[in-house]
Amino acid sequence: MQSPPPHPADQSAPIAMGEFVALVAALMALGALGVDAMLPALPTIGAELHARGANAPQFVISVYLFGLGVGQLIHGPLSDHVGRRPVMLAALGVYAAAGLAAAASTGFVVLLVARFAGAVAVAATRVVTVATVRDCYSGRPMARVMSLASMVFMIAPVLAPTLGQGVLVFGSWRLIFGVIAALTLVVMAWYWRRLPETLARTDRLPFSIARTWLGMRQTLANRWSLGYLIAATAMQGSIFGYVTTVQPIVSDTFHAAPLLNLVFAGTAGAMAAANLLNSRFVLRVGSRVLSQAALVTMIVGAAIALGAALTGHETLGGFVVLQAVALGCFALANANFSALAMADMGAIAGTASSVQGFVTVTGGAMLGALIGQSYAGTTVPVHLGFLLAGVFALAVVAVTERGRLFHPG
Repeated sequence: MQSPPPHPADQSAPIAMGEFVALVAALMALGALGVDAMLPALPTIGAELHARGANAPQFVISVYLFGLGVGQLIHGPLSDHVGRRPVMLAALGVYAAAGLAAAASTGFVVLLVARFAGAVAVAATRVVTVATVRDCYSGRPMARVMSLASMVFMIAPVLAPTLGQGVLVFGSWRLIFGVIAALTLVVMAWYWRRLPETLARTDRLPFSIARTWLGMRQTLANRWSLGYLIAATAMQGSIFGYVTTVQPIVSDTFHAAPLLNLVFAGTAGAMAAANLLNSRFVLRVGSRVLSQAALVTMIVGAAIALGAALTGHETLGGFVVLQAVALGCFALANANFSALAMADMGAIAGTASSVQGFVTVTGGAMLGALIGQSYAGTTVPVHLGFLLAGVFALAVVAVTERGRLFHPG
């Protein structure tokens, strides 16, 4: 049985396509900066705030990721009720304030609380942004827009560690939070001036616990939404595991701390290239074929990487190349999973995006934290994470598609 066709949409943004994609990417990048810009500062933060345990600084990332997941349950249903703009603007203001609070932290627990609060707020840049794109596009055009936005968005993880390292040259890790707060206010002003409301008043839903619960049930009862949601969660776990461990891997496993920025830029660059590839071919080839091919490629690459690590033949160069393959495949699959999961969710885009975002980010954060805390001086946990995630995701997709893989749909 083939999946039902996407609901019709206007297939146009309220501002020029180029600016729309750039603004969507900038909003998405704010959340990513909260992770990637921290990486060079983690050892210093842990030492200055007296974090206990060798892997304790990883909680600066893990707590933030949990907050990103929890926040999405709030913003989506609220944006379905009052509109996208009020929710986004309020969230950006809170995120900037939380960044300043983190900069003034006097203890590790205080910092983690500020990080969690900021993450809950900035979760809007994921869930409300996806709902906004869904207001304007559906199906393969939505996948194309998300790929273009993700390609531009990938500038953030490429440059963020360099930004963090550069800030450390001129000031302490506290200044990193100040810079992120300032950038947040700039994007907030851009959004306020240029992007009108995309959810028509006639499409807004009365807010009630019962209605929200019904929307959540509808999201989880839809075969395509649930299937691709589960697959995306496994993939998120693998990528979060990489993000939380890449700093100690480069510094301690390969003894190449000065190369962290180059390693991260190289692997993140592969994600940008994958999104460019997806934007060029998704309309012709289809989301299913591209995402499933990406899963198979990731499984093969992760198996090779794991074998090299277990046999002692792994080098830093080989690690970077194979991680670039894994991250590129993740990006290719993830953009299409999002579009496939949202295909039938146009009437409840905000709520659906919230549920999907909460499950994928929170579940992914748990899996990523498990991978991160398993780090013991080798790259085995990261490679095993990508391998198991790829196999599991492919199995879930096969069940969702009733065994019909590599068909355009």
